[in-house]
Amino acid sequence: MTTQDPIYKTDALIAENIDAYLEAHQHKTMLRFITCGSVDDGKSTLIGRLLYDSKMIFEDQLAALEADSKRVGTQGQEIDFALLVDGLAAEREQGITIDVAYRFFATEKRKFIVADTPGHEQYTRNMVTGASTADVAVILIDARKGVLTQTRRHSYLVNLLGIRHVVLAVNKMDLVGYDQAIFDKIVEEYGEFARSIGIDAFTAIPISGFKGDNITGPSENTPWYHGTALLPHLETVELDTTADQAKPFRMPVQWVNRPNLDFRGFAGLVASGTVRPGDAIRVLPSGKTSTIARVVSLDGDRDLAVAGESVTLTFADEIDCSRGQVIVAAQSPLEVADQFESTLVWMDEHELVPGRAYWLKIGTQTVSATVHAPKYEVNVNTQEHLATKTLDLNAIGVANITTDREIPFAPYDDNRDLGGFILIDKITNHTVAAGMIHFALRRAQNIHWQATDIGREHHAGMKHQKPAVLWLTGLSGSGKSTIANIVEKKLARMNRHTFLLDGDNVRHGLNKDLGFTEADRIENIRRVGEVAKLMTDAGLIVITAFISPFRSERDMVRGMMQPGEFVEVFVDTPLSVAEGRDVKGLYAKARAGQLKNFTGIDSPYEAPEAPEIRIDTTEITPEQAADLIIARLIP
Repeated sequence: MTTQDPIYKTDALIAENIDAYLEAHQHKTMLRFITCGSVDDGKSTLIGRLLYDSKMIFEDQLAALEADSKRVGTQGQEIDFALLVDGLAAEREQGITIDVAYRFFATEKRKFIVADTPGHEQYTRNMVTGASTADVAVILIDARKGVLTQTRRHSYLVNLLGIRHVVLAVNKMDLVGYDQAIFDKIVEEYGEFARSIGIDAFTAIPISGFKGDNITGPSENTPWYHGTALLPHLETVELDTTADQAKPFRMPVQWVNRPNLDFRGFAGLVASGTVRPGDAIRVLPSGKTSTIARVVSLDGDRDLAVAGESVTLTFADEIDCSRGQVIVAAQSPLEVADQFESTLVWMDEHELVPGRAYWLKIGTQTVSATVHAPKYEVNVNTQEHLATKTLDLNAIGVANITTDREIPFAPYDDNRDLGGFILIDKITNHTVAAGMIHFALRRAQNIHWQATDIGREHHAGMKHQKPAVLWLTGLSGSGKSTIANIVEKKLARMNRHTFLLDGDNVRHGLNKDLGFTEADRIENIRRVGEVAKLMTDAGLIVITAFISPFRSERDMVRGMMQPGEFVEVFVDTPLSVAEGRDVKGLYAKARAGQLKNFTGIDSPYEAPEAPEIRIDTTEITPEQAADLIIARLIP
């Protein structure tokens, strides 16, 4: 070690003035970067080398290494690189990394958080997770293999997610004899692809993660390379920290802070811009306005907060504001809409089902959303737009999305926090997709709800009844239509105003264009739900008889109605009994393979978990079932 070694300088500063060292360390800039690429390109080995050569190993790793006294020097300086790589490898299961491993280290100039993401295609979702907060992407290529499909996929995602600093690390140069021609060929091929997807500039570095070539300093093995080594490059990447501060003020509300009756603040992370006491603000989507009274942090009141800082704001006026809403500069509000065009990265083993309701989480708000059939899927190798009706695992496509309410947003290119979202399956609670909003659909801005003087309360009052939806669900042949018909006749005798929507009847008109695929079944129920909602607005008692096999769609319809108006009736008939009846001969056709996607045979039925009414048709007659339903409806 020489006196010019960065570690020597750091140790000297610590010995001379520990307070000065801690002060300098506290004010170092933080760089987040991701390592990505194809399988076995050497990502974990590279990270191990960075940790080893920086000699600033994260606390838990250092403690584990120091426990092995045979392989660690007395001052922790002689760390066996193989041991460190083994420690990283220990996080793998069955030979593959299955999650994002975050590593923390620092040099004299900067602190780093690195995300080590899997190279396997089935774990592309993990790569998206790591890249979503990264400033720099280090894309590794095995010099022996060149540019692969996964290299292109990750590069496409890196650009899509807004990472503007890209390093092409051509690894394992030691295994190709440090051949400049091989390096130049890979850089040329990658450059052509990068430009085709919008990556205008990148830094290419020939490295060997295992041997340490061009990691912390220039390598004697590549005299033909005159660029910067990897770590010095990462130390000097210029991050435009002022760009977000120059934008209009936006802060999603994370939570409402009210420790006592005299204080009511709204806490969150400033997504862009700056905020000061006295600034005029607007709360979206409500549009209520006020001015900032105080800007409060853990250190007390402040005169200014900027993008990237977490603060609590108080208002000069008592206006409604809650978690999920966004506080913005009054004169520069965000767009508010409920329909968008977005790019989706599908991350679930179960394909996208157009029309199905998912949870959409954007910023600090979660809303219900449906995805329309994709406009196209992107071929990451050729950038060709492919026609598709759905998206499979790791597919990237463009689709329109509709939310159940208007939400404030910014295009993803303008603001990651307010333009990026995830989709969550309502049943499994799995994250199924990551998305980036392009823009609000024009129709979302042009179509507005027209208020009318005669409302649902007036319609119901004229009929002297409370609107409701009796939603009968069950297998084909369970007896839904029979029971629904009896219920309507009994209610008619009681002078109740009703309308019966039957599954078969609706498919003769309103839904005659729909088949029986999963997507068509979902759209069938969505349309019926919208019709039922309109009928309840008219004050009617709506009776429906639909197989409606999926819980998520029944929950979607429930969400359309006023609280307490949706009554789920599970006509619980065993498959064997329903098949034994087979009045229409459908089960026989399904068993013979003549009828595809038939519920109970080759398409699933998801029984209600907590229906308001359960009817066991093996124990009671249709008449008794109808009486039970009416007793629940009209006590």
